[in-house]
Amino acid sequence: MKKSLLLGAGLLAALVAAGTARAEEDLVLGYMMAKSGPYVSLANTNEVAVDMAVEEINAKGGINGRKIKVVKFDTAGDPKQATTAVRSFAQDAGALAIIGPFSSSEVRTTFPVGEREGISQMSMASSAPGLTKGFTYGFRNTTDEGKVIDQVLASLKDKKLPMATGAAAYATDDVVSKSIGTGVVPKMFEKYSIPSKGAVDFQLAAFDLSPQVAQLKQMAPDVVGLGSPPEGAITLAKELKRQGVSTRLIGGTTIADPELPKRMDGAGETLTIGTTFFPEVNDKTRAFAAEFAKRTKAAGLNRTDPNQMDASVYDIVYLYAEAMTRAGTTGDKAKLAAERAAVRDQVAKLKDVPALEGAISFADGDAVKPVYILEVKGGKWTLLDTRMPN
Repeated sequence: MKKSLLLGAGLLAALVAAGTARAEEDLVLGYMMAKSGPYVSLANTNEVAVDMAVEEINAKGGINGRKIKVVKFDTAGDPKQATTAVRSFAQDAGALAIIGPFSSSEVRTTFPVGEREGISQMSMASSAPGLTKGFTYGFRNTTDEGKVIDQVLASLKDKKLPMATGAAAYATDDVVSKSIGTGVVPKMFEKYSIPSKGAVDFQLAAFDLSPQVAQLKQMAPDVVGLGSPPEGAITLAKELKRQGVSTRLIGGTTIADPELPKRMDGAGETLTIGTTFFPEVNDKTRAFAAEFAKRTKAAGLNRTDPNQMDASVYDIVYLYAEAMTRAGTTGDKAKLAAERAAVRDQVAKLKDVPALEGAISFADGDAVKPVYILEVKGGKWTLLDTRMPN
């Protein structure tokens, strides 16, 4: 009995050691989620897309013979929590790179921390202009709102749709929305020689936008550049319809909600936005959308249609996988700093990588990829145009 116990203990120790060795060989990615907090309606399904990508890659043998392992942290969209997550991934989890964070406000606090820690981050949603400037470890698989709205107006111009005059409407209590209304829209109107008739602003919590819409009605612009999350767009569109104001709302990725037309209850016809994902582009996007719907339904989530952020975060896993493959990443903890730097260098060099959203390259830390121009027609999103990168 004593001999048997000793052998059992020795075997157990060997198995634990072997398990530890295998765990050390995993290629660890940190994942900053926003499953709670102000971005939950857009971000709570992102985890499904990440898990899909990891399972697909690992099922095909992983990267350089090693599996990807994801360590998750819910930041709740809070910049302070996001900063804690970066340090935890870098110092405790031994992560090679980080998926996220979600928002522009988080990026502003975490990119400097990641630079000091020497670990890459790639945001799936932050779209305020210029966030990657000055950072070597900071990446975004997004297209900033200036470039997106530029492509929206370029499409309207090419299709000879009315855009002789414009106005802006924006939420003042959201960083990105305010920057769109006060910076991006005026700049783009100037670029396309669209005289501005003025601007209106509002709080996201406001239920009554009748005064703002009354002002827009007096201005009678052909297009209204909108800076707002989906909720503000819904309230504004419904009030425009109620007051009989016919103008084309235009916007960017902040209102790229697949369920937005349905949530507008018949308002918002001709609303036109730019986004980097549309599920009806090809067989690959349709297959992704079908599997995504299956998983989100099984998880009991309210939204089963993938949005731009779901597609973006799915592609981030694949982009890191491609970078790790090219870098020959091993997951050796003794080489962690060097392998993190190598992953960073390979991400920066990626060009025309086939992805769910289209071919993706990187320039100055930002993804360069197609922009799909969507228009609300008959209460649903329709593809108006596809704008390829220059």
